[in-house]
Amino acid sequence: MSVHTFFLKLFRFRVSGFTPEEFHQNPDVKKSVIIMAPHTSIIDFFIGLMVIRHLKLKMAMAMKKEFFVFPIKGLLLKIGCVPVDRKHALHFADFAANLIKSREEVVFIICPEGTRALVQKWKRGFYQIAQKAEVPICLSNIDFRSRTAGIGKIFYPTGDYEKDLEEIERYYYGMRGRHKGCFNLEDKEPYLGQEYGK
Repeated sequence: MSVHTFFLKLFRFRVSGFTPEEFHQNPDVKKSVIIMAPHTSIIDFFIGLMVIRHLKLKMAMAMKKEFFVFPIKGLLLKIGCVPVDRKHALHFADFAANLIKSREEVVFIICPEGTRALVQKWKRGFYQIAQKAEVPICLSNIDFRSRTAGIGKIFYPTGDYEKDLEEIERYYYGMRGRHKGCFNLEDKEPYLGQEYGK
């Protein structure tokens, strides 16, 4: 058992979706955007990090620059976190896309809800980043309903955002975050969590 699987077990989670071998068989995902949902708790960060380590991925994830202070600054940079100034939010998609293009191998992680609080509409940034960088979107779940976490689907944007969003969101139907009632898709059906969790 890997250390990452061990820590997931401490959270009473198991890995679902792609194995490391299956995921790396697809050359397209060498550079990709990974969306993680539901996101309702700070614990999601640690569970998501364990999944990324389990899959042996080189990650980048934007965080508010205010987090990058002693003594955690060095650790955040080491695991792949990138400081971002909220004043430059309008150019964030360009920043992220350029970061992906500049690296030989990287998965850019983003939470499409943009906050741990309940939102009815996801932010569009993850889709814009994928389009600008010309990379696929990997659908990653942290599902407290089935206690599974992993990447279960690879999605290729078509350019039709509304249609694509419907298909992306369908993957997350019925999934629950740590805090019930804080994820906009948790009451949607059909719930496919068990299918992806096999």
